[in-house]
Amino acid sequence: MADPRHIVLLAQYNAWMNAKVLEAAARLPAEALTTDRGAFFHSILGTLNHLMVGDLLWLRRFRTHPAGYTTLDPVMDLPVPTRLNEDLYPDLASLAADRQTMDAAISRWAACVRPCDLNHVLAYTSSAGKTCARRFGDLIVHFFNHQTHHRGQATTLLTQAGQDVGVTDLVALIPDETP
Repeated sequence: MADPRHIVLLAQYNAWMNAKVLEAAARLPAEALTTDRGAFFHSILGTLNHLMVGDLLWLRRFRTHPAGYTTLDPVMDLPVPTRLNEDLYPDLASLAADRQTMDAAISRWAACVRPCDLNHVLAYTSSAGKTCARRFGDLIVHFFNHQTHHRGQATTLLTQAGQDVGVTDLVALIPDETP
């Protein structure tokens, strides 16, 4: 995954899938979004909040990379989570507005990541208060994998609530290069 073009592709996938998930969620009444469905973050809205929390925490850490990544500045204006299960957004509309801001910043940031940035060891403090230092390229893999993992949970919850998200495969965004 040490190829910046993969980072751009994953950012495109992230924005595409988040839009699909939010569109499906918007077809449900508010009470269906907050119903405890037995998931780790309880509800559809709880799971979508956790996605935002994770992205906010990681992108704030990524902003400390020596490359600067000023394209992440809009993220710095969004809420600062204090715990992984925090419900930063009480409703879908407020979450969706910041999700769009976040996804646009992720796409701009992804286009700025250079191969030389990936081997940097990024020091950060985990949400549990532990000091960590990991290779930046590996953290980017985790960042996108975390999104996919929890969006899969959200997609399942939406399906259980009667909403089809549609195609979710990354391959749908990979250009066909048939000769």
